[in-house]
Amino acid sequence: MSDAAINGLAGAGGGIIAQLITYPLQTVNTRQQTDRDPAKDHSKIGTVEQMCQVVKHEGWGRLYGGLAPSLVGTAASQGVYYYFYQIFRNRAEASALERRERGVGDGSVGMLSSLVVAALSGCVNVLMTNPIWVVVTRMQTHTKAAAKKHQQIQTPASAPDEPLLAVIESPRYGTANAIHEVYDEAGVRGFWKGVLPTLIMVSNPSIQFMLYETLLKKLKERRSSSKITNRGVTAGEIFLLGALAKLGATVVTYPLLVVKSRLQAKQVAGGDTRHHYEGTLDAIMKMIRYEGLPGFYKGMSTKIVQSVLAAAVLFMVKEEIVKGVRFLLTKDKALPVRPKSL
Repeated sequence: MSDAAINGLAGAGGGIIAQLITYPLQTVNTRQQTDRDPAKDHSKIGTVEQMCQVVKHEGWGRLYGGLAPSLVGTAASQGVYYYFYQIFRNRAEASALERRERGVGDGSVGMLSSLVVAALSGCVNVLMTNPIWVVVTRMQTHTKAAAKKHQQIQTPASAPDEPLLAVIESPRYGTANAIHEVYDEAGVRGFWKGVLPTLIMVSNPSIQFMLYETLLKKLKERRSSSKITNRGVTAGEIFLLGALAKLGATVVTYPLLVVKSRLQAKQVAGGDTRHHYEGTLDAIMKMIRYEGLPGFYKGMSTKIVQSVLAAAVLFMVKEEIVKGVRFLLTKDKALPVRPKSL
């Protein structure tokens, strides 16, 4: 099995586990990002309180709305990302060694090269998996709607001119409903809504991996030069490095994430034009005009908790899976071949 395939599978496994742990936070955060009414900014409510409100009014299931396609998207995204990341990384390392042979550099992949490798991997990932995340966003932001239907019910307690309201619950909203909704709105092109800010947001994992690789390299150098101990990097240390790297990347790129979520959520047809976006630039201009800069940071505290926790779990699980698979492959190769009995 190639190193790229091992990293791709490990990334997919780590991503799924991280998604299962942090999904309710992701659902609440997406709702905070797509809240377009400044007067009803739910991000001002505590994250735990908002989660309780969702459970109270819509049930536990809504916290996990879109989980199935999200797990598919996570596995696909992490698998594609890590697979191509390792391929581009191997090429960058080979290029660095060639430069060293020519007397240029020390043979290691520099910070800029790491940034380019992560950016290229991210672009491939975005273009291949964006339709999945459009569907996931629709399912996360879909609220348990209730259609109010007027019915004339004559009772002694009600006057003839005051009909009672009967509430009829809307049918279950699933993956197929979200797909049909996106297609009905904009056709096939609708599945690539928000792709522009998402491509720009490639800088998020790029910054994340640049920080992660830099911190990991410095830690290894410090560990190897230490006279006291020469042990390897532990899972706990990987967890902390992943958390720090994701924290820095999230703070820098969060406004783009909000714009992406706004574009991928269900658009308001007619009525208030403030809540309808024609494209990335239109969304940015309307948010600046009607919500100001705070609108670009709605739900940021929730996102930091969710993304940092998810990234830390992902890095830790991925590294452990990679170590385990490599150990098993090495062990199999080291086993002596028994001669066939006559």
